[in-house]
Amino acid sequence: MTDALRVRPDPSDPRLTRRVAGLDQAGRPVEVSVTVERPLTLYLNGQEIVTMMTIGDHPEDLALGYLLNQGMLRPDDRVSAIDHDEDLGVVVVRTERTTDHEAKLRKKTLTSGCAQGTAFGDLMEGFAQVRLPVEAELRTSWLYGLLRAINTLPTLYLEAGAIHGCALCQADQPIVYMEDVGRHNAVDKIAGWMFREGEPGADKIFYTTGRLTSEMVIKTVRMGIPILISRSGFTAWGWSWRARRTSPSSAAARAAASSRSPARAASSSTPTRRGMARKAPPLAQEQPGGGKPCGLRRSASSWRAGWRAAWAAATSRCARSAEGRCSTMCCSACARRWRACC
Repeated sequence: MTDALRVRPDPSDPRLTRRVAGLDQAGRPVEVSVTVERPLTLYLNGQEIVTMMTIGDHPEDLALGYLLNQGMLRPDDRVSAIDHDEDLGVVVVRTERTTDHEAKLRKKTLTSGCAQGTAFGDLMEGFAQVRLPVEAELRTSWLYGLLRAINTLPTLYLEAGAIHGCALCQADQPIVYMEDVGRHNAVDKIAGWMFREGEPGADKIFYTTGRLTSEMVIKTVRMGIPILISRSGFTAWGWSWRARRTSPSSAAARAAASSRSPARAASSSTPTRRGMARKAPPLAQEQPGGGKPCGLRRSASSWRAGWRAAWAAATSRCARSAEGRCSTMCCSACARRWRACC
């Protein structure tokens, strides 16, 4: 399932974690891995743009994605060079086009991102002009496959925690998985990778372990991705940015999000209780592994049943776990020796 991954986490990278000593709940001395964050200052053609707190992997992708999602870099811009100095904590992006964003930098918005993200200029600049594909499709069987593939990846979250993950997926296959201390950094890394590789977003699905807040929805619309999935949920502003346009061809009306449960991603025309499925792309209901359509039930019991089924599909039996069932998403018995026992 993960053979299609072109970019994957590297929890063994010594730059990303460090060992620290402490006490556990019983007062016993323990040594654990913690995530390392470091500042990275971004320059565009000699102009300082922002200093970001990041784990430090994929700095070029982070720089490109940030500039694209801020509207400072155009999709048709030609990047002449990207220079990264790890010791100085600096990344410089150079373009053939002359840029000057002094006016944009004066207008600053502190977003709801982890550690307060920053957006410059008008958040909705160019948003209404984006057109996402009307024929975008999401299948229940794809959700089961994605959950299992993503939840069984060796990740920095399993090694040290305190980190968000985002995935770019196609059908039931994750193709890029990025992690960072801020979910907005993770999505910017994916945006930068898509720009460098010339990867289109029209046939892709975006998955995040974090909330779908307004800036997350806006960024993924700018990336041209029609379907969004969150394991955590979404905010009122995240919903309002998506629903601000009612035209079927508008970006806001086509940015659909599936929240928490495959059962909540099921509606193509009617609002579900908490899912962002109103005016969403059509969703073909399938049983896991194929088979006849299972139909749509909107009762609270069906939502809970759908989540339990998805959880069961995404976990595997673990012989060493005292609890019997081991999930790479949450396992109190053996998460730290996952590669040995699962």
